[in-house]
Amino acid sequence: MSVSLGRYGVWRHETGLSPDLAAEIEKLGFGAVWVGGSPPGDLALTESLLDATTSLAVATGIVNIWATPADEVAESFHRIEKRHPGRFLLGIGVGHPEATSDYTRPYAALVAYVDRLDELGVPTEGRALAALGPKMLDLARERSAGTHPYLTTPEHTRSTRERYGTGALIAPEHKVVLDDDPAAARALGRPAVEKPYLGLVNYRNNLKRLGWAESDLDDGGSDALIDALVAHGTPSRSRPGSTSTSTPAPTTSAPRSSRAGWPSRRATCGGWRARWGSAARASLGRVRPTPTTRPCWDRCDGRRH
Repeated sequence: MSVSLGRYGVWRHETGLSPDLAAEIEKLGFGAVWVGGSPPGDLALTESLLDATTSLAVATGIVNIWATPADEVAESFHRIEKRHPGRFLLGIGVGHPEATSDYTRPYAALVAYVDRLDELGVPTEGRALAALGPKMLDLARERSAGTHPYLTTPEHTRSTRERYGTGALIAPEHKVVLDDDPAAARALGRPAVEKPYLGLVNYRNNLKRLGWAESDLDDGGSDALIDALVAHGTPSRSRPGSTSTSTPAPTTSAPRSSRAGWPSRRATCGGWRARWGSAARASLGRVRPTPTTRPCWDRCDGRRH
């Protein structure tokens, strides 16, 4: 089995999702909805979203391995897969050391968790792993359909595609503010990035690997960092990592404290109605090379400066 996520989707915290909203997301032409946060292992919300729709895929972003035993997740997976075959992608991950005292040897713990899912019959192509650094990214490619990174830059997506080659799933979350005034967009985007994310060691380490300095990460984040993590512009120009008109990413969402903005049914973002949104791209080999490794979304369209 493989789950078709489409080219667009919606990432939203579990507290902001409902069956009615899922039905609306489907009507608007999205291919998937990602259940954000750390949904409980019974996956009751996920099942209710699938029950309310006919073709929309639903993915978890992500089930935290420290909070839910693999046996419980596997039982829920099989229940949902039997009821809605081919429409559910199980996203799992280790979360953050600041969130749990059980956080020890995260790589080994995730390997053991995936081993148990194998034993319980959860198929490789039916799951995705949250990953940021090289070892976790490789594990996601080898032991799942691919990766669902959070709070990453377009450069991270490009380098991950180069690492993966074609075929494997790369579905990064990316926040979007639909405002072509940079100062106003940053005023909206910065709070959603600063707390708690710029205080979490996993995200800070990943951003430093990408070339950002400590000074970029402190005091709410530099303008350049916020621009790299929160795309902004008019609907036709707000694709993460680009200043040119293009089709946005396959998974789109909104911060917990905001209203989501939805694209139209067309394969463009010209129908977005709200100012705040957040997008995750399911990249399946459609990556353009960039001549630089320096984060530069406000200057680089992925092809040339």
